[in-house]
Amino acid sequence: MKRVFSTLALGLCCGAALLLSGCLEDTTRYTYIEYEPQYLSWDELRAGVKNGDGQDLKEPGKIWVYNNYLLINEYGKGIHIIDNSNPSSPDNVAFITIPGNVDMAVKDGILYADSYVDLVAIELNDPRNAREVGRVESIFPYPMLNSGAPIDPERGVIIGWEEVEVTSDEPRNRGWWFEDGPILADDNMNRPSRANAESSSQPNLSLGGSMARFTIINGYLYTLDLSDMQIFTLSDPLNPSPWAKVNVGWQIETIFPYKDKLFIGSQTGMFIFDNSNPANPQLVSEFSHAMSCDPVVADDNYAYVTLRTGTRCNRGQNQLDIIDIRNVHEPKLVKTYLMQNPHGLGVVDNTLYICDGEAGLKVFDASDKNDIRIQSHVPGFKTFDIIPLGALAIVVGPDGLYQYDTRDADNVVEISKIPIRS
Repeated sequence: MKRVFSTLALGLCCGAALLLSGCLEDTTRYTYIEYEPQYLSWDELRAGVKNGDGQDLKEPGKIWVYNNYLLINEYGKGIHIIDNSNPSSPDNVAFITIPGNVDMAVKDGILYADSYVDLVAIELNDPRNAREVGRVESIFPYPMLNSGAPIDPERGVIIGWEEVEVTSDEPRNRGWWFEDGPILADDNMNRPSRANAESSSQPNLSLGGSMARFTIINGYLYTLDLSDMQIFTLSDPLNPSPWAKVNVGWQIETIFPYKDKLFIGSQTGMFIFDNSNPANPQLVSEFSHAMSCDPVVADDNYAYVTLRTGTRCNRGQNQLDIIDIRNVHEPKLVKTYLMQNPHGLGVVDNTLYICDGEAGLKVFDASDKNDIRIQSHVPGFKTFDIIPLGALAIVVGPDGLYQYDTRDADNVVEISKIPIRS
């Protein structure tokens, strides 16, 4: 967050003859820079889902694999549909415009995505002809950021901020706002290994990355806002219905399902929920850490947490924590490893993949948790999240989409790239 205000004293000098008696009138004026909200009307928002031809990647975010397709979020704009039948030659076939979109999940041909405050359901069996089939209106928190300027939800949803200059007779602090404008949902995504999928076998492959805030388990959709886990029942897949809301804690960021557990990463720690009853997840334990942005993945015995500094968590650390969860009621730190600026990660068996921001992609042999060993390092590009899938590693970041052959973990090989276009 950035706190910004400035003053300009415009007081008039009093004449020499008035110095002893003082000024007749105080004409001091103060000038401030503020941000005024810009709106998208409710009608425009709810008519905003459109299907079109493939578009260039410009600001890619979250990623999801569905059968032979890759779904890549274009931050705040919608979702790219990539035909990945041949990973060495991915085909950008369609783009679904979804205003305010950041997160997604897919099950049985239905894409569930956020659109600012709404949840939309989109039929995806033919990605070139995707269409909206359901919507839950105003289910996610309205972005009521305190910019110091009045906010009027009746006008629609806030989509941006305009810098304006205002004057006042009195000095005043007009408040706070986020440097990057409104929070659409988050900068983060979900779990990159096979355990995150409803099924890991064709034709029902469906899994997300480690930075996700959406996931689907046994007919329930789980979504996160800053403090709550919102659960929807998908008993009617075309019409997701709110089921329950669970308060988890402030600044929760990512959700990762593994077997009958949910692992939720927050800026202050990791929460573990027993999800053996998907309609009623129960908190089992919490592992606290220094304030940092925090995705988490897990296997049977260990959880892997990357901590990083970032836009809204710049007081944190840049490190990997490995946590023993064999006693899920008492998670214990095994060891911490320093990193550059780690974001998404994935684990398959004992191979650990880390998207280390500016440092690129790192692949570790994590057989010995107390002494993980670097196997491959692919530098030279910025990484955000990864989905390991068999012998394939799918990596997304500010520079575009990369795919790697990982059959030899000591020598991963790039097989394709879709770069961003400005």
